[in-house]
Amino acid sequence: MVLFRIERRSGLPAYLQIVQQVEQALRMGVLVQGDKLPTAAQVAATTKVNPNTTLKAYRELERGGLVEVRQGSGTYITRSLATPQTAPESPLRGGLAAWMAEVRDQGLTAREATDLFEAVRDAYYPPAPAPAPSLPPEDPADTA
Repeated sequence: MVLFRIERRSGLPAYLQIVQQVEQALRMGVLVQGDKLPTAAQVAATTKVNPNTTLKAYRELERGGLVEVRQGSGTYITRSLATPQTAPESPLRGGLAAWMAEVRDQGLTAREATDLFEAVRDAYYPPAPAPAPSLPPEDPADTA
């Protein structure tokens, strides 16, 4: 079961946060094919978002082929995004869990652990450059 958390200050719309959280749960093997997602009303009750926000997220997931909405029954996962490297029993995940335990034992907060992880991650996977701004089409009258 996924517990959705909405970061209101993130700048990312709530429905996209829900989509991203489902996709992450699928990659990590938390959600698998056949699992039922919580109802829009359940998500609204736990996150304080409008049920229509959840429905919009579920429609987006359905368009992506990740869920199937069954009238009167609910929304179900139709495929996984997990790989053997991200499965709960994978050596990589076990190593990361050991690292996190060490970070916690060293007294770092969750925010500090995230910052440390992201700094190291960015050294190995540099962020993609921002797209160049698009220019408006040239007006033929300006070139005369």
